[in-house]
Amino acid sequence: MTLRLADAPRVAAGAGAQGVTAALVCEAAPAVAQRLAALLDNWQVLKAVDGVVVATGSIWGTDVVAFATDPLRQGGALGVDGCRAISALTDHAVAHGLPIVGIWQSGGARLREGVDALDAVARVFAAQTRASGRVPQLSVVLGAAAGGAAYGPALTDIVIMGPAGRLFVTGPDVVRKVTGEVVDADRLGGPATHARSGVAHLQAATDDEALSSARCLVSLLCDQRVVDPHAGAGPDPGPLVPREQRRSYDARPVIRALLDPGSVVELHADWGRNAVTALGRLGGRTVGVVANDPQHLAGCLDAVTGDKTGRFVQFCSSFGIALVFLVDVPGYLPGLAQEDNGVVRRGAKLLHAYAAAQVPRLTVVLRKSFGGGFIAMGSKGLGADRVFAWVGAQVDTMGAEAAVEILHRKELAAVRDPLDRETLVLSLAAQHRATTGGLSRALASGAIDAVIEPHETRQVLLSALATLPDRRGSHANGPL
Repeated sequence: MTLRLADAPRVAAGAGAQGVTAALVCEAAPAVAQRLAALLDNWQVLKAVDGVVVATGSIWGTDVVAFATDPLRQGGALGVDGCRAISALTDHAVAHGLPIVGIWQSGGARLREGVDALDAVARVFAAQTRASGRVPQLSVVLGAAAGGAAYGPALTDIVIMGPAGRLFVTGPDVVRKVTGEVVDADRLGGPATHARSGVAHLQAATDDEALSSARCLVSLLCDQRVVDPHAGAGPDPGPLVPREQRRSYDARPVIRALLDPGSVVELHADWGRNAVTALGRLGGRTVGVVANDPQHLAGCLDAVTGDKTGRFVQFCSSFGIALVFLVDVPGYLPGLAQEDNGVVRRGAKLLHAYAAAQVPRLTVVLRKSFGGGFIAMGSKGLGADRVFAWVGAQVDTMGAEAAVEILHRKELAAVRDPLDRETLVLSLAAQHRATTGGLSRALASGAIDAVIEPHETRQVLLSALATLPDRRGSHANGPL
């Protein structure tokens, strides 16, 4: 599937009242011109108004429209004319199936224009909502973006922050006056803060890196290609996953071993770190990967990962991106703090998003899949097209040892000697595995389609993806 529209109409530079030559833009708004030139190939100006430039161009052959606020014009603050230009460009992108990239550095609505500016910013939000789930919307934040200029990026699909990027409702001075908190702009709304908060999907070391990341993501989203089932085996992921159930490991090398070399882009790396979400290519085809990361909270699901994975699955479904789940999950994290944080409500976001997703969905159980985690992490009952498990993987309502502690509580309590008790737990656990069936019962019931060797995983995924038709959800991709 592709969202590229090669014959989308363009306004030539210098055409009538709407056209402004790139040379004039470079002279009047050098920061904007430099940023647009770094983002777009063969770019042309569609319109330049007070504080905003909108343009068209391409990224590696994909037609793109973009806008940039001008930090040298009233700090990039958004006036009525600038907001109208952004709204019109967003509607144009939807009408012609084009991705849209916004480059943000803005103080929000212009104070001098009062409520008219507020109304105009609201109309930008409405246009972004109309575009949600229909065309990709990316935001690159390269300076301070406050108020309406913070919520604008938040309404888009992906937010990338450069080193000087700042996102906040109000700046440090207002915060100090209203709340008494003394905080600088970086701590309040800098890239590290919003990488942890989940607002920023990516943080970049330089502005050029931020714009380069936007280019890469546009390619993944809009040039999704057809899977090549004969793309090659790749490295064996088996040695990357310890056999011992309680040993941790980094899920990222496993993801890189299964996807095409150099194609993986992780999103939200510092938020909800017990789950990894990434885009990449599998046999050339763009896929979205969700993986438990045992390095953090043993890979348990929790309230935060409900937000993170639910939004990612919804995003992938909106744009027809096939999903691959790599599962090594003990279940949901228990505890008072989780209940206070709404784990039931927020954890349900993944359940809802996955069950509603229309795209091809593949699942591989690497070591274990227990309880509610079994259901949430790409189960057949929730809608997965194919579910595979590695040899030796465990699937059950919970770990066998934990299960017998509950099922045989009285019998175990009567055993005084700790060694005897441990021996009895191991014996009862073995019996429990034999009676509950584990993989064999899951295979018999159809909850798992096949048990595979780790080195077969990439080829199994390639073959499965090649047999599934392209599908795409028809829903929006608004903030959950």
